[in-house]
Amino acid sequence: MRKDHRPYYLKRLSHKFEKWYANHFLAPQCEHFGRNLVFMKPWGVEIYGGSISLGDYTTLIATMDKRIRLTSWTAGDKSGKIEIGSHCLLCPGTRIQSATAVIIGDDCMLAQSVSISDADWHDLYDRSAQVGTTREVIIGRNVWIGDSAMICKGVTIGENAVIGAGSVVVKDIPANAVAAGNPATVIKYLDAHRPIRSRSQWMSDPLKMNEYFDTVERIMREKNSMLGWIRSIIFPRKGD
Repeated sequence: MRKDHRPYYLKRLSHKFEKWYANHFLAPQCEHFGRNLVFMKPWGVEIYGGSISLGDYTTLIATMDKRIRLTSWTAGDKSGKIEIGSHCLLCPGTRIQSATAVIIGDDCMLAQSVSISDADWHDLYDRSAQVGTTREVIIGRNVWIGDSAMICKGVTIGENAVIGAGSVVVKDIPANAVAAGNPATVIKYLDAHRPIRSRSQWMSDPLKMNEYFDTVERIMREKNSMLGWIRSIIFPRKGD
């Protein structure tokens, strides 16, 4: 189906239900649950373990085939934590696992199927070990991590850095660098003379932004109806 045939009021009701679901089922599992979080299909977000924090205005987009999984592991004397800053974006398939600490700064964007882990999860020689070697991961402010990239234990990524799609990051990446490859290496640096606009700047006036998106929704759905939506589900046709 190419088009969402739901009428405007039904889409608004869906947004309210997603917000209720997130506050009812996900918030109690978090150590900190920020203000004005946005969840798309929150039933596709899975949270395991304690010490998981989500910053204000962060957006999490899940799908049923690509769930978002946040896992803080406790085993013996090791205890993990995940801290995600404000105005971040987590796309479908994001997977973050921690046995020590994964710290993600404000304004970061994680594309589809990004994987971040601060541990090996098994020892190189003792395969029965539950965690193995673990070292914290720190991702600076305004970092953009591309589709299917993997961030490994002990890595620090500097602010504004860009990690290319499919990269495997095993060493530190400096601020303002563009890195790609397996293992990821710096291929260039951002132009110091060009300003970088962050998500927090884009979202600096939440009320105005919400009004804009609400107007767009109304325009896009002005010809939609409940009967048309039901028809598109039961009797789909070309163009739906």
